[in-house]
Amino acid sequence: MVRNKPQIRQYRRKGQSLIAANKIKPEKWHISNTEAKETLQAQGCNVKEIKKIRCLTHQVCISYWDEKGNVCSGFFSYRIFSRWQIEVEKLIERCQTLKEWCHLNHVMQYEFAYYPYPKNIDNALHKTLENRLCVLEGTTQQAVFQDIESQVVSR
Repeated sequence: MVRNKPQIRQYRRKGQSLIAANKIKPEKWHISNTEAKETLQAQGCNVKEIKKIRCLTHQVCISYWDEKGNVCSGFFSYRIFSRWQIEVEKLIERCQTLKEWCHLNHVMQYEFAYYPYPKNIDNALHKTLENRLCVLEGTTQQAVFQDIESQVVSR
């Protein structure tokens, strides 16, 4: 008699990335050679000239010539591009209610847990989330006070 071994399931946090949740669609971006070169150089690549850029669903494939004239290529996360930060900040600013903000914050916590972000982008996005939360909490409190005032005045 053959006995089945019990399966060991690894814990995987529930959630989706911003791309999988259709919040951001970077495959439709038209990344310029200049933008790609600056981003790769900031990541420590010795880029002389960009040869080809191919935007895929979850990452971008970039071929380039290095300083020695060798052709190099690699797959890079969209999260290293400054455009990613701008798009995420726009998403955060579009949250009109605490409920929307909470949902986006949940997605962002998944992002921060599973994807490496450059430190400056990570810090900026955390700050933007905190600032938006403060604004939303302030407007919620103001709405409650205005509602109470209107009830008191109408009596």
